[in-house]
Amino acid sequence: MKMQLNMLRNRPHIIIGTPGRLNDHIEQRTLKLDDVRTLVLDEADRMLDMGFEPQIRRILASVPKDRQTMLFSATMPSEIIGMANSYMKTPVRVEIALAGTAAANVEQEIFFVSRDEKGRLLEKLLQEYRGSVLVFSRTKHGASKIARLIRSMGHNSAEIHSDRSLAQRRRALDGFKTGEFRILVATDIAARGIDVKNIELVINYDLPDVAEDYVHRIGRTGRAGASGKAISFAMFDQRGDVKAIERILRKSLPIGRVPQLPPARAMPAATREFEPQRPAYGQKRSYGSGGSYNARPEHSSGYSNARRDDRSIKRGVSQSSSSQPARSFDFQAPAGKRQPRIHT
Repeated sequence: MKMQLNMLRNRPHIIIGTPGRLNDHIEQRTLKLDDVRTLVLDEADRMLDMGFEPQIRRILASVPKDRQTMLFSATMPSEIIGMANSYMKTPVRVEIALAGTAAANVEQEIFFVSRDEKGRLLEKLLQEYRGSVLVFSRTKHGASKIARLIRSMGHNSAEIHSDRSLAQRRRALDGFKTGEFRILVATDIAARGIDVKNIELVINYDLPDVAEDYVHRIGRTGRAGASGKAISFAMFDQRGDVKAIERILRKSLPIGRVPQLPPARAMPAATREFEPQRPAYGQKRSYGSGGSYNARPEHSSGYSNARRDDRSIKRGVSQSSSSQPARSFDFQAPAGKRQPRIHT
């Protein structure tokens, strides 16, 4: 926050931010949007999916009515159309391609396999394709399991999902870009917003929960005129999900013939380095190599809860009696909420 405040004091011409942080600055009166002439909402459909609509409406109410507003989205659900009609004057819709259109230079294929055959088919494909590969999992726990399985096959791989810290995500993405990691396993957190050149193959190890996300996933390959390949794994009871994807694409997905698969491989055991767990309240983190840590208990849970309640009461008293002016650069947690403790 201190770094952001210093940058805002330099009166920048362009501000890029998430809806939540922009609202923080608006509420703290460290940012005024009275002079904004252009407002851009990127990935507008995703913002609504993630529950940012109230925050976006607060931002829209803080900018002048006389402005240009631009919404960018690969899909255009009815909620976005309604927002455009409410907050834009004579909106113009520009379509580079019909919603759901996949790049023409991305070759698509789907395999129907059993759950047990997924890992074996993945191993077979990784032997055939020697370039960079992006593998999508439906869940973060699945992404960790797939990454461990790939490493047991002898491939360099990294993972990106919500259980990874920001530093770990950057490390994985940078390593994928430079070729240190040939394979990146990710949840839909990487379906948008990353631009890595020359990804040879995108594998949907799990079909996405939302059919529209299929277009975003396979769009990570075949970028900027390059060619690419997208292969999806579907189980036999997922034909309805495949039909939903085909309705968006307005075409049928070619069904591939399952090749002869290698022998089944035992799933490697989980390690803390790749699946860290949060320490319980009152435990201390000691960071080691690879971002892993060991948790060491300091107090009993009853004593920890007592200390937490005591701090909450004290913080509530101090805030209620505070005489700070409204124009404050300090962020204070609401009464009753615990501030995070940093152990060294």
